Amino acid sequence: MTGAPLRLAVAAMGTRFELALAAGRGDLLAAGEAALEEIERLHGRFSRFAPDSLLSHINRTAWRSPVRLDRETFELFTDALDVRVRSEGAFDITVAPAMAGAGFADSAVRAGDGRLDAGGVRLDAAAWTIACAGPHVALDLGGIAKGHALDCAARTLRAAGVTSALLHGGTSTSVAIGAPDGAAGWGIAIGDAPGAPVVMLRDAALSVSDAGSQRTATDDGHIMDPRTGAAVRRSGRASVTGPSARLADAWSTALAVLGRLPDGFPQGFSARLLPGPESTPHSSAGAA
Repeated sequence: MTGAPLRLAVAAMGTRFELALAAGRGDLLAAGEAALEEIERLHGRFSRFAPDSLLSHINRTAWRSPVRLDRETFELFTDALDVRVRSEGAFDITVAPAMAGAGFADSAVRAGDGRLDAGGVRLDAAAWTIACAGPHVALDLGGIAKGHALDCAARTLRAAGVTSALLHGGTSTSVAIGAPDGAAGWGIAIGDAPGAPVVMLRDAALSVSDAGSQRTATDDGHIMDPRTGAAVRRSGRASVTGPSARLADAWSTALAVLGRLPDGFPQGFSARLLPGPESTPHSSAGAA
């Protein structure tokens, strides 16, 4: 394919997903539509707003009896709990009550009914089930499901023969397949300010989290610190680049909370912290 990329979009998971398909061996339109269907399928499973979603079912029933998961979903929850441990608790999917209390995601759980419980989720690898410690536990996958959906959509595109594409969800998390013709990669700016750093992304994922990108009525940021249950007040952005969009998504959220790289930051990923307009950017790669 030559000329401008084919562009497709869908609203899901509370944001807008967009695809730019530049080259491939088959029908790009059919491939793009299949990728959007995959995103919509995952929205139906992990939406915190849909009462018939798998996530809503888990929130309602997993404290009474374990809920069986398929392999893909079990691995998603496994990664989420692993990031919680590695990030020293800065990422935690039991954050739903705090989100509701701050005025975000109020349909995930009523604000007065729950509390954060870092140890309140149990996975059984032998039975492929998830269980919650009690009715106070409510899960929110907002910091990882979007990246997971992009990974799955990118897998669908590759299977259909797409060799050059850029996918993003809400402009904050992106996946690049190949590069535009004659370019080293897909150029993505980290932020909207003039002179913002630009990442050239090729066969990799990027996620950027900024606590100040959305605000509550009390001017708090939209990212919650699971260790305190309060909104993160630190300004600035955290970006993470690596082979998995769902892990980049979760880790950029964690680093926006921490403001630093913990010892558990994963091998094969790199991070850039821009803590404020007058601060010096910090970049680092994960250690083993």
